[in-house]
Amino acid sequence: MTTLTKNEVLLEGLPLAAPEWSHENHGTHFYRLFLRVPRLSGTPDTLPILLSEALTDWVTPEEPIRIQGQLRSFNNRSGVGNKLVLTVYAQDIQPGQGSACNQITLSGALCKPPIFRRTPLGRSICDLMLAVSRRYGRADYLPVIAWGQLAVRTSQLQVGDSIALEGRIQSRTYHKVIDDGSVQDRTAYEVSMMHLLSPES
Repeated sequence: MTTLTKNEVLLEGLPLAAPEWSHENHGTHFYRLFLRVPRLSGTPDTLPILLSEALTDWVTPEEPIRIQGQLRSFNNRSGVGNKLVLTVYAQDIQPGQGSACNQITLSGALCKPPIFRRTPLGRSICDLMLAVSRRYGRADYLPVIAWGQLAVRTSQLQVGDSIALEGRIQSRTYHKVIDDGSVQDRTAYEVSMMHLLSPES
């Protein structure tokens, strides 16, 4: 039985600057930007966006835009930062509709054993790694974090189990001690699970 996969992202926020050149692939020029998306807590998420040159005309710094796309993962071969680099691949960009949005729907297969733990205050957390198939035999490997009862439920999953979820993409700053003993501020991205769905949905 093949696993049905889904990878759908909908974001609305403010570009922090004009798109900057990233790379060329099969004759298509790609650009990067960072999108600031407000959270209910008041602390915004700042999310990396990859877009083709054809979509750059929709982008004006500090003017809201709405992005439909997918969350993609790439191997970082630079040796600096995380080994797995996450970015939102924009497939369509439109003017903003006036309300911040941060939604992702994913389905795929669990590719690492869940890691269950508790915070010092006793709140349950579970870290998951989801493999979501792409065309041409590729897959995106996406870190997911679940809280509370969702953490308890997902901690019982096995490698290879199908999982489907709705959530949001969040950015998180952390301190990394590097080889010379100095400390660098780095940013990690992950999916925060809000709802667990039927894998067939």
